Amino acid sequence: MWTRGEGHDARFVGGFQDGRALVGRDGELAELRRAVSGRRLVTVTGAAGTGKSRLALAAVTSPLDSPWRTVVRVRWHGGIPVGRRALTARVERALSGAGVPDGAHPPRTAPAGDVLLLLDDVDPVHTECIGLVQTLLMARPGVRILVTSRRPLGLGDEDVIRLAPLPVEAAPGRAGPSPAAELLVSRARERGWREDPDPSAVARVCRLLEGVPLALELAAGRLGEWTTEQLADHLAAGQCRLADPAPLLLRHRTLRAAIGAVHALCDPAQRRVWRRLSVFAGPFTEAAAVFVCSGSDLAPHEVPPALATLGATGVLQVLGDAGAVRPLRYRMARAARDFGTERLAAAGERPVTRDRHALHLRGVAGVAETLWNTGLQRQALQTVEDEHEDLMALMRRAEDGTGHPETALEAVLHLWFWWAVHDHAREGDDHLRLLLSRVAADSPLVARGRWLAAWLGAARDPRAAHRLLSLAWPAAVLAGDDALLGRIAHVHGTLAWQRQDPESAAAYYRQAADTTPSGAPGGPSPAVSLAALAVVQAHHAPEAAARTADRALAQPSCANDAWAAALAQYARALADHRAGRTGRARHRARRALADLEARVEAPQARRALRLLLAACDPATTATGAPAAPHLRPHVPIPRGGAQTPPTTASLAQR
Repeated sequence: MWTRGEGHDARFVGGFQDGRALVGRDGELAELRRAVSGRRLVTVTGAAGTGKSRLALAAVTSPLDSPWRTVVRVRWHGGIPVGRRALTARVERALSGAGVPDGAHPPRTAPAGDVLLLLDDVDPVHTECIGLVQTLLMARPGVRILVTSRRPLGLGDEDVIRLAPLPVEAAPGRAGPSPAAELLVSRARERGWREDPDPSAVARVCRLLEGVPLALELAAGRLGEWTTEQLADHLAAGQCRLADPAPLLLRHRTLRAAIGAVHALCDPAQRRVWRRLSVFAGPFTEAAAVFVCSGSDLAPHEVPPALATLGATGVLQVLGDAGAVRPLRYRMARAARDFGTERLAAAGERPVTRDRHALHLRGVAGVAETLWNTGLQRQALQTVEDEHEDLMALMRRAEDGTGHPETALEAVLHLWFWWAVHDHAREGDDHLRLLLSRVAADSPLVARGRWLAAWLGAARDPRAAHRLLSLAWPAAVLAGDDALLGRIAHVHGTLAWQRQDPESAAAYYRQAADTTPSGAPGGPSPAVSLAALAVVQAHHAPEAAARTADRALAQPSCANDAWAAALAQYARALADHRAGRTGRARHRARRALADLEARVEAPQARRALRLLLAACDPATTATGAPAAPHLRPHVPIPRGGAQTPPTTASLAQR
């Protein structure tokens, strides 16, 4: 139960530790030694499997100049019943060798000289430990206390050392593997593994295990039967099955058992929150957690306290700082998420929890589109980036038949700007094609989905885009959807521009600008079609192009749409360049680029403006060098446009 050693007794070390050196913990070990030497109460905290006990023992058994003469350790083991005042009784026996009579206070006697009391792994008796430690500190000035626990005691004199997982990436400027990779390989070598490790596969294993030392040591034991690549594939499907036939601690026999020990100490509300939060693939806010977790058996006000407790015990990682402008976000550790997924399925709650998760993400996508349409475009893109992992998980579930394809399709349609403006056209097209094959053909979302798929895939597969538009157009006519009709015309303009037919392209873009209502959600504004029209006109009628670009900039939507304004300003500068007003074109392009970069991230528009600036550079003009060094092969240049900046055709598509 407990071990007592004088000074640095080898029996004490050999009685607990397995003789393996700490890997990647030099900084934490030095910090803990300083803390224990200078403070009377130190607590080492961290998630399950981070090596708290091993670090604590290394700190108290190594230095020869320690301020204590005696080390007394009291440790809890899994499976032992926890009774009232059980910890107090054990500490009394450890310090004095006598039992505690009923009603007695914490220990009044101790061995001669200063004592370091190591209370190791006290999570099952955390509440009792708080009172005991506080009483000991007041009653016994010669006692120092080192505690290992998943969460701090919360006492005022406490110095907390938070133990994080090992880094999975090597430090900048440091040669060799990361600390996590070093631990994985060294433990595998100790078990007889002799293969030359593949650095990329080892790094992937470490990322999947998130640098948790226990998980890395359990994984090292499987390298004798699996290659590193096979191990990574198994871990990607779930890591709770990792096992050790002869663990140092019983609860470390599998990763599931180690996480289960944390789960066993949670109250029912915390367990419900844990398993329901396992549907999140990435970071989430408290509001998202409340929406997804609440139900008939869990009130909304019960979720925030559960988040705080799960964060304190390492089940959740807390991202951000309390009181910051952005609200705190939480992320569930990978092993805890795998465990929660198992518990969610066992409780029969997976379908309803996934439904609520899908509804939440559809709402997030709708909010992002609203931010985009109201001029908060950088915030819109940030919203999508924050929820990207979960949005991708929503789409994967819908595509493989385990989710709701219609809800996922609606989310994809809300995110049209992410696919088109943020240079993810191919990814969005792939998602749309799969989702459209799973949604009923009579769904009102299908026509919009076909239009967006045609727009995003026009450069890659023009024939498929034509086919999708021919299917979307009758539905738009029957529904009287002017916005969709206008956007279909815009894509037809793009296709005409690709086949080097500027006259047809101009007619389609003009029709799109005249048909699409201003402020209509779900796609680009009329100003985008006017800007595309101006780009087409710039090749044969620069003055008309300038007027069209000015008309686009005068659209009400341009005031709130930095992307549409950048396209229109690009068209205006291109018209000046084609008319021979190079200095004015260069000035307009610089101003448009500065405004764009300050307001929104739009890679394609930024590239177009930079290439136009290069075309307007006096050195380029003097040498007569062509300004089309990076033409995308699937975007042809219109007739007579050999000296046109290469992104002209590409930009008109958007």
